[in-house]
Amino acid sequence: MSQSGLTIVYTGKGKGKTTAALGIALRATGYDKKICMIQFIKGSWHYGEMISSKRLEPEFEMVAIGKGFVGIIDDKTPLEEHQKIANEAIKISATKIQSGKYDIVILDEVNYAINLDLIKLEDVLNLIKIKPQNLDLILTGNYARDEIIELADLVTEMREIKHPFRQGKKAKKGIDF
Repeated sequence: MSQSGLTIVYTGKGKGKTTAALGIALRATGYDKKICMIQFIKGSWHYGEMISSKRLEPEFEMVAIGKGFVGIIDDKTPLEEHQKIANEAIKISATKIQSGKYDIVILDEVNYAINLDLIKLEDVLNLIKIKPQNLDLILTGNYARDEIIELADLVTEMREIKHPFRQGKKAKKGIDF
């Protein structure tokens, strides 16, 4: 008996959205499921999942497209360049979603990319609508739009209650990146 695929959204200002999606990927590889994660923003930064994801190959494929976080720290990339790359990620996402090769496709930080005006909401809604019936599609990032939430089957909001950053502690390797 085949189950229909779900559209899952992890959103909110708390930590754990990408981590939750990666948890599903880790679980699914245990069942020989094929997963593709497309990262809309984090691409040029060094972070743990870039290395650890290779240990889950060939079941897990990571496509890091972005040029790093937009408009923060030392970002000198023009907004137009971020937009061009994010729109390329939309095209790659559509190809991966419709390929029939994957059981799960994760669009990491896609909600944030909409919020930053890197991509259009309509393009992401179209990705949800073209999803094959048996594919699970996961969208992460804060600021999930109501239209996306309406189309989703499962929506979880991460809410920050306490964070070490507020106490002056820096991001920790293996926990934050």
